[in-house]
Amino acid sequence: MNTIAKKYNIAIFASGTGSNFINIYNNICNGNINAQIKLLISNNPNCRAIEFADKNKINYKIINNFRFKDNQIDNVMLGALSNYEIDLIVLAGYMKKISKKVIEFYNGKILNIHPALLPKFGGKGFYGMKIHESVIKSKEKITGVTVHVVDHDYDTGNIIYQKEISVLKSDTASSLSQRVLELEHRVYPEVIRNFLETI
Repeated sequence: MNTIAKKYNIAIFASGTGSNFINIYNNICNGNINAQIKLLISNNPNCRAIEFADKNKINYKIINNFRFKDNQIDNVMLGALSNYEIDLIVLAGYMKKISKKVIEFYNGKILNIHPALLPKFGGKGFYGMKIHESVIKSKEKITGVTVHVVDHDYDTGNIIYQKEISVLKSDTASSLSQRVLELEHRVYPEVIRNFLETI
């Protein structure tokens, strides 16, 4: 008798363009990831990730301190995640620090992708174009992406995957950013798929 593999419930956290969110969604649609995106959480009501979720009938919740008091945010977030029976949280350009309470509840089940080879160019203040500008300024010969489990500090969680690319002599922060983002789109869905098989 054939058994049907469980479809995992994923929540995506995103604050901006949502390109990794869209890429993960497409990989789910084509069968590459055995999951369903049950919920998008964002702090930014005007971001493209929200637009995409709305257009594709993906449930979303906007959680920020304009809508909720600081002491309500954890319970609102955990309530939403519980309602959709979330198995894994995937950060995709989420610009807020995850609280200790949420991290402890989803211990080991929150993934983030960082556009550099941690521990280099990680920590508070290293995000977006600032990372690539620092890589160029430091005359690094390689950079890449790191997928890690989220813990209580910025970019310090257990590293589960890294992939390198060369920094070209002709690279600007902008061109490097684009090539690193393309690498993110290639590797993040595969890492998520493999990680889901371990939980």
